[in-house]
Amino acid sequence: MRVTSAAALAPRIGADLLGADVPLGPGVVLDSRQATAGALFIALPGERVNGRDFAAAAVAAGAAGVMAHEPIPGLPDSVAQLVVPGEPTEGLVRLARELVAQECSRGLSVVGLTGSSGKTSTKDLLAQLLPRLGATIAPPGSFNNEIGLPLTATSVDATTRFLVAEMGARGRGHIAWLCQVTPPNIGMVLNVGQAHAGEFGGLDATAQAKGELVEAASDWVVLNADDPRVLGMRERRGAGVRTALWRSSDQPAPEAELQLWADQIGADDRDRHHFVLHAHDGQSHDRAAVQLASSGRHQVDNALAAATTARLLGMPLEAVAAGLADAELKSRWRMEISELQLAGGAATIVNDAYNANPDSMAAAIASAAAIHRRRGAGRLILVLGDMLELGEGAQAEHRRLGELADAAGAHLMVAVGEYAEDMVAGVGLRVSARTATDPHAATRIVAESVAPQDVVLIKASRGLALETVVTGLDEATLAEARVDQERGVER
Repeated sequence: MRVTSAAALAPRIGADLLGADVPLGPGVVLDSRQATAGALFIALPGERVNGRDFAAAAVAAGAAGVMAHEPIPGLPDSVAQLVVPGEPTEGLVRLARELVAQECSRGLSVVGLTGSSGKTSTKDLLAQLLPRLGATIAPPGSFNNEIGLPLTATSVDATTRFLVAEMGARGRGHIAWLCQVTPPNIGMVLNVGQAHAGEFGGLDATAQAKGELVEAASDWVVLNADDPRVLGMRERRGAGVRTALWRSSDQPAPEAELQLWADQIGADDRDRHHFVLHAHDGQSHDRAAVQLASSGRHQVDNALAAATTARLLGMPLEAVAAGLADAELKSRWRMEISELQLAGGAATIVNDAYNANPDSMAAAIASAAAIHRRRGAGRLILVLGDMLELGEGAQAEHRRLGELADAAGAHLMVAVGEYAEDMVAGVGLRVSARTATDPHAATRIVAESVAPQDVVLIKASRGLALETVVTGLDEATLAEARVDQERGVER
């Protein structure tokens, strides 16, 4: 945020000012360890600790002000206390809303994006494209909820041209609420899938909730023309709001003010895709070649979504293509590819363990299978964990994972978690299937089985923390190397 005095800020957010009238900003932090000189520390209660208990530490680290929903005793009189009554998060929300409104009044554009999968990857692409047009604020990781989104929004200042607001939801009304905090000029919906289907109550209910972003957009909606539920959302846009569509299929799309699409799609042996990007605005038709640095066919759709937004904001298509080629993975455990060094060669590890739902699972399995197929050697090993929040269809969806493993030509599937037996029930006779109760057990199974040139995919919902399998495999390999060294065995 812009540096401002505590006395000037307090009435704007409905806060009572206790203590000193001092300059606050530019930093706004929830973690006392991140406090810098002049920062405003917001004391929120957490699952394990209460931010109030760390207010003094934040001040000691340089914070000039503290925001809370009630006064915090014992702080020096030289510190500004902004007391915002109501829920503990109310102060953060009011601050974010006020700062965004201030910057929108002088030209800030807010890009809101949502979808059942691909939100964070698309956000990361936008965060690397839009700075070519102007200063851009985007959240780290998956800061897309009622805390992460407003905290990200507090970073805007007089220099910010674009705010990328990733919006997650677990039910109807959630996105509408987030849109009140960061009102979007541009509303982008990527897809409607099975993620959180148990909480939403089915795909149609999911579409209804995701479409709240379309209703809130003031200038443009950016929609996936290959997803019928998303395409249908264009009817929910407000008067005067324009439509931009993208697609990666051969299916024709309806007329729109801007259309982007990909053809001549191909991939290399790491499943990094290339394609020809087309843009048509009703008057001109431009095209440019694109080579993506990240793996997976689904990254083509993420790239098209980001490219469409960059193009409608004025970026030339050649610059969009160059930006996509330069873009790197910014968020951890999403199609991270590494090599596991073994005696006689290396195995390829595909770490996509950040989260999972039926659609992203299918995409990851297809990508790992493509890498294995193009390399023409080794085996395909799938380490798959529970997909959470699926509701009544959970057993059937996990059984389908076994079917996908079979269809992908997997040699070994290691199923982890509560639904491991359901996954195993779906595999055919060609797949060797094992179950594991936790990541440590899965690591042992893979460490005993993996060989040079194998391709190993690791994927599950966040709650299973399957990324620890990757570190476990590295540690197991090092331990084995130490044993061989002690025995005089050359690896």
